[in-house]
Amino acid sequence: MAIQGRAVRTRGALVRAAAAEFDEAGYEGARLSHISELAAVSMGALTFHFPAKAALADAVEEEGLAITKALVERLCEGRAPGLEAVIGLTVGLVGLLEEDLVVRSCVRLARERPGGVGRWVEVWLPAVRDQLGQAYADGRSPRVEEVRQTVADMVVYLLAGAESQVRAGAEGPTSVTRSVAERLERIWRLALAGVLFDES
Repeated sequence: MAIQGRAVRTRGALVRAAAAEFDEAGYEGARLSHISELAAVSMGALTFHFPAKAALADAVEEEGLAITKALVERLCEGRAPGLEAVIGLTVGLVGLLEEDLVVRSCVRLARERPGGVGRWVEVWLPAVRDQLGQAYADGRSPRVEEVRQTVADMVVYLLAGAESQVRAGAEGPTSVTRSVAERLERIWRLALAGVLFDES
């Protein structure tokens, strides 16, 4: 049992080190030797658990997707569907990008690796669509599907922009006092309230 526990700890350390390396250098730029150093394990131990860089990237993506799925399920459980639920979900996802290195690395890997585009998005986008569908169906709008798709597209763009801000260090006039998640919530509130322009 001690050997098995040590193997689990080593694997976990390698996944966290790989997440840090992929997040910093991207998939192509990541070096196994650097991951081995970060995890404080030998190259032999690394290749025992993960015979190739692709296997390590798969493990990081799987863990990041699992963390994201757990958040989506927790935030959607027991909440009334609607725009407030969508706002809470998007703000929670941006919080993950800010706070969880594995999730942030997962998103970058999904974007950079062949066939990976959309893997992270597909974990949460169906929940966003469901929430929006219910919200607009309750309003008996004849344009439910069109509006739902447009708002879902907006959410995808908002999260892509938020990820970019997280990666850039959220530089800007409000970054000192507000996180990217807080700034996204303010953007949502402004969008919901509407913006009035004086055309006189």
